[in-house]
Amino acid sequence: MSLPSSEHPPTGTETFLTKITIPTSREGAVQLDEADPLRRFRDAFDLPAGVIYLDGNSLGPPPRAALTRLQKTAADEWGRDLIRSWNSASWFDMPKSCGAKIANLIGAPPDDVVVADSVSINLFKLAAALNRKNGGAIAVFENEFPTDSYILQGLAALTGAELRTLKPTDNPFADDIDLLVVSVVDYKTAAISDIADMEVKAAAAGVAIIWDLSHATGLLPLDLARDGANYAVGCGYKYLNGGPGAPAFIYARGSAGALDQPLTGWMGHADPFAFDNTYRPAGDARRFVCGTPPILSLSSLDAALEVFDDVALHDIASKAQGLGDLFLARALAFGLETVSPLPGAPRGGHVSLRYDHGYEVVQALIARGVIGDFRAPDLMRFGFSPMYLSYADIWDAADALIDVLQTEEWRKPEFARRDNVT
Repeated sequence: MSLPSSEHPPTGTETFLTKITIPTSREGAVQLDEADPLRRFRDAFDLPAGVIYLDGNSLGPPPRAALTRLQKTAADEWGRDLIRSWNSASWFDMPKSCGAKIANLIGAPPDDVVVADSVSINLFKLAAALNRKNGGAIAVFENEFPTDSYILQGLAALTGAELRTLKPTDNPFADDIDLLVVSVVDYKTAAISDIADMEVKAAAAGVAIIWDLSHATGLLPLDLARDGANYAVGCGYKYLNGGPGAPAFIYARGSAGALDQPLTGWMGHADPFAFDNTYRPAGDARRFVCGTPPILSLSSLDAALEVFDDVALHDIASKAQGLGDLFLARALAFGLETVSPLPGAPRGGHVSLRYDHGYEVVQALIARGVIGDFRAPDLMRFGFSPMYLSYADIWDAADALIDVLQTEEWRKPEFARRDNVT
């Protein structure tokens, strides 16, 4: 058996893609695990026994360090030191210090990244600021994550800007488009956009791109500065494992001072505690902070990021590719259909399989302790977070999927009941 290699540094979106020997038995999967450089991180996460968690691409599990920090922040800093903790525990500086940690994961200068609000709110801030500066039409692909489209629809309704919804085959750098929003990793298929290539074309056409990094940060070896990316947003609760509703981040490359974002809250002021009557924005990415940061969830995210201190993102991306290749190979051999890139092709950290009764199948798997999710209308989605999943886990998950389908266990009435969250 052979593991993905990290001998060569990443130079683009395909550089983490290395050839592996896909195991043909569980014993082969175990051999890969024995040589896995990431196996030491498994115990860093507090996962229940008997569960194979394949939904970290939607909500990462809790790192033990985050749970410890939450207890300390709540009991000691808030409970004992009270308001003094804004200074003594550096609460006030956390949007920037936490942003600096994320900057290291996305290849950006620390002053260009700040943690604040949600992806949706941050996208609105950037899109509104860029549209105010440049004018012109705003564009988004029709298969983009819905909330990104919704935010742009709301912005267009508010400002009168033209919003164009593009088909995947359309050229986003044509006509008078001035702003484009694109996810680096497609939330359904896990296909990866080539940042460097698109930024070259965007620069030639005078188009600003806002990248949604939600399904990429903490998984892919991103280097936004190298690849010419200027603007991005991303969340803190997927591969960053910051907890449900963890705050998001915003990136503006060096040019933050030239952008006037519309949500001019006091924490984005150049001197918040001067209590000026007139707003003066901070000179760096801190101007994108709006209101008071949510300290408990921000503290959890800050601690969760510590797990990346001693790991190479290239190793994470390579293992995610290997885990996904193994699962896909077994699913395809069984006769299932995928909308994701095939084994051996660049792909993010999840795969989606098409099945008419996908919702019921996923519910049957969850009942067995194999947790994935469902995306309408017919996609079973499975995520492969390399820090805590093993190749043997993936082999066992594929076994469970095949058995649920062969036995038609998914036909039990309880698996057809729809919950609010799928």
